[in-house]
Amino acid sequence: MPRILALDVGEKRVGVAATDSLGLTAQPLKTLDRRPHALFLAAIGSLCEERAVEVVVLGLPRRTDGRLGPEAQKVLSLAFELRSRLGLNVVTWEEWLTTVEAERLLIEAGLKREQRRKVIDQTAATLILESYLKGQDSQAQGAL
Repeated sequence: MPRILALDVGEKRVGVAATDSLGLTAQPLKTLDRRPHALFLAAIGSLCEERAVEVVVLGLPRRTDGRLGPEAQKVLSLAFELRSRLGLNVVTWEEWLTTVEAERLLIEAGLKREQRRKVIDQTAATLILESYLKGQDSQAQGAL
């Protein structure tokens, strides 16, 4: 399995998750600031190089009616930029309310508000990556 990095792209911060060394499970990694943009891009490039990442998955948010809104357009622009400027293999993966789900999981785990704030973005990225891995596994099983 290839190493995969997943990003939960927010306005100010980006949660990062990665697969384990076997490419089987999703692990929260870190949260990056989106600004300054050049440093953000360099950090993504470094993470991909350090971890020998073959695929970068960006969570693509949809509105409740299924349409792509301005947030999704920003994700698509970032995907294009990561492909063209860094030469990364980037895919988008539909995500629905992963930050809300991450918040619920962290509350259930007993984390206080300040603790949750520090890890919510990377938890959301982990949920995106888990969904992507399940989707890939389902596709592989359907091909058998």
